[in-house]
Amino acid sequence: MKLVFATHNQNKFEEVKKMVPKHIELVSLADIGCTEEIQETGGTLEENAKIKAHYIAKTYNFPCFADDTGLLVDVLNGEPGVYSARYAGEQKKPDDNMLKLLKKLQHKNDRTARFKTVIALNLNKEQFIFEGTVEGEIVHNKMGKGGFGYDPIFKPNGYRKTFAELPLGIKNKISHRGIAIQKLIDFLQKPINQ
Repeated sequence: MKLVFATHNQNKFEEVKKMVPKHIELVSLADIGCTEEIQETGGTLEENAKIKAHYIAKTYNFPCFADDTGLLVDVLNGEPGVYSARYAGEQKKPDDNMLKLLKKLQHKNDRTARFKTVIALNLNKEQFIFEGTVEGEIVHNKMGKGGFGYDPIFKPNGYRKTFAELPLGIKNKISHRGIAIQKLIDFLQKPINQ
């Protein structure tokens, strides 16, 4: 089965590709010749994922899925949320986003947060939704060289290391995206007649 992952983020694509079974041929937007930036105009993570998946399925006629992920910080009423990728501006620079978030949390004791991923799958003219969430906290300084996005400042509950410090295999098992992708994979592996 050939399945398009509707993202231009190569880090995200490579991370997800490692989770997908070999019998599913995961292809990127670049692989299908899609270079346009799909506008995320939704007000929620789910709306943005649906917009991207629908656009690729309609325009390129491939089964595909798209995700949208947000970091939700309790004391900031869920910021940066749906604006996580462009929290510090349209340039989408992770370092700028982290710096802005750390500055806002500078004098806050409550640093609880969660990552949430919503996946929209377009398959056989139907759309299916899968979600994954991981609870944790925002640390005071960036730690670790791995991962991407907010990984250097997010420490999942039950671990002493940030996502950027954890081995990818562990991160993929416990992360918001890993949980949502596993739900997607489980769905794709069900017999059609179930």
